[in-house]
Amino acid sequence: MTLASTYVEPALPQAVGPVSAAVLDMVQRRPTLHSRPVDIPVADADPYGLDLQLALYVCYELHYRGFRGVDPRWEWSPMLLHIRGRLEDAFLSAVRRDVGDIDTSAADEMERISVEPVDGDGPSYYLRDRGTWEQMREYFVHRSLYHLKEGDPHAFQIPRLMGLAKAAFVAVEFDEFGGGRADALHQQLFADLMVAAGLDAGYLAYLNEVPAEALAPVNLMSLFGLHRDLRGAAIGHFASTEITSSPGSRRLVEALERMGAPQACAVFYREHVVADAVHEQVVRTDVVGDLVAREPQLDADVVFGIRAHALVEDRLADHLMACWTAGRSSLR
Repeated sequence: MTLASTYVEPALPQAVGPVSAAVLDMVQRRPTLHSRPVDIPVADADPYGLDLQLALYVCYELHYRGFRGVDPRWEWSPMLLHIRGRLEDAFLSAVRRDVGDIDTSAADEMERISVEPVDGDGPSYYLRDRGTWEQMREYFVHRSLYHLKEGDPHAFQIPRLMGLAKAAFVAVEFDEFGGGRADALHQQLFADLMVAAGLDAGYLAYLNEVPAEALAPVNLMSLFGLHRDLRGAAIGHFASTEITSSPGSRRLVEALERMGAPQACAVFYREHVVADAVHEQVVRTDVVGDLVAREPQLDADVVFGIRAHALVEDRLADHLMACWTAGRSSLR
């Protein structure tokens, strides 16, 4: 199975609470160009909880592939955008609160995250040293929401950059999109991984299976990507992704080799070991460096994006480790 043979528009997920139920009910109706108040209990929802995160994911997905049976005009419906704005405010406020004050420069923050502890912990260490094949397959399921659209959320930044930052950013994205080869698309490499692992490679095939902790990292990327005023945070998120990817990918290659996994599974992570090690230097100097030199007021926003990326990724890692060490599944 390849991405080309799977459906383009995924099915709508199942609601998990009053917020997601209201959004899902709305988009299954005919869109309206007129905005009118809709009573959705956003204030009562946990900003990191499954109900709000799923509702926000549905709103954002309209800017990607949409959903089967959903009128594409919902993408710019004033009524739905108003609701999405309330969901975004709740999520972003929680992230800003938990990230806290910014007390360093983007250059120093990138230097900090480029150094990993020798005795680190987390899913990639666990999977490398003692994780099971079933836990690895669960990990693939969680990450499928991101990796099957890898590169897309960050690409919203292309028209917002200029000069060296734009040229370098596009060069990195060109690699993410396979360097002009469909079979080398990172999205396709992950689809091949899913098939080799005996999993469904369909886009959003596991949207009903994953917890809020797996939705939030993708939602954060979409939130940053779709708002020009958050472009500094989007570039910080992009930088953090590229800087931290290579070491973790190396550990996952070692885990897959220990497990005797199919070679197609290791290909995806081997690609990231090599590519992201090169990307790190380009991003630090040419993308972030040029952006901050041109727009110095964005320096703190870049740091915020780096730390926000770590925040949501750590929440997913904590969830995985809590479940696996307790001997239970990390899926819903």
